[in-house]
Amino acid sequence: MMRVLFVCLGNICRSPMAEAVLRHKIERADLTSQIEVDSAGTGNWHVGDAPHRGTRQVLAAAGISFQGIKARQIAPDDFDTFDRIYAMDHQNERELLRLAGMNKAKIERFMTLLHDKPQRDVPDPYYTGRFDEVYEMIDQGTDQLIRELSAVIRKM
Repeated sequence: MMRVLFVCLGNICRSPMAEAVLRHKIERADLTSQIEVDSAGTGNWHVGDAPHRGTRQVLAAAGISFQGIKARQIAPDDFDTFDRIYAMDHQNERELLRLAGMNKAKIERFMTLLHDKPQRDVPDPYYTGRFDEVYEMIDQGTDQLIRELSAVIRKM
């Protein structure tokens, strides 16, 4: 089982969007028994909250379920549980590296999945309001991620 965790600041915009999109693609690829996905935030402000209204609207328009997704804060055991941890921006990455202990190698910035894009961070739509732009980045990045994970699973 491969386990993937997406992390942003409050776990209501970017990381739950990435969780929902990847979960949707995992189901379509019939990989639910082989890949598990979750999301978390570095902060605790929204613990227990559903995704932001803008995230819900973008996901609903794309026909992607966000049922059952609730904000949570990153926990110390996440660094042992998950195989890959994707930070949505440099601030999240810095905080994850601080918390990770010996598991720093599992942490990558999400935009590393999009090798052809010059942008290093997924902008926070909580502040910009550009949920559609973030969805496009996440959709493209999770396409690459599902290809990578599928290749790893085939070798297992």
